[in-house]
Amino acid sequence: QVQLVESGGGSVQPGGSLRLSCVASGIDFSRNVMGWYRQAPGAQGRELVARLTTAGGTLYPSSLKGRFTISVDKAANTVWLQMNRLEPGDTAVYYCNTQPPLRENWGPGTQVTVSS
Repeated sequence: QVQLVESGGGSVQPGGSLRLSCVASGIDFSRNVMGWYRQAPGAQGRELVARLTTAGGTLYPSSLKGRFTISVDKAANTVWLQMNRLEPGDTAVYYCNTQPPLRENWGPGTQVTVSS
């Protein structure tokens, strides 16, 4: 059974940084592409903001302008998302999941609020 638990969110001012973590069980990172997603207030769906392949390759939307970095600690069964130079538009609930995501894998997410 897969379980994904996100943490590390909070309230920060514009320009600040946060590091999110996703502790996983039941998922082999060597066999699954992992992603970080977010759902902004009022949005109907979740947006992929970072992707990590089994070979260690990464992919981000160009709109993020290099502000986010995804990484993995396989020994700790944890996927990280380092977020720098945060903007109010980054306010959302952040989730991790495989990529493409599986509906049954969604965890509770972690809230990130960027506001002055």
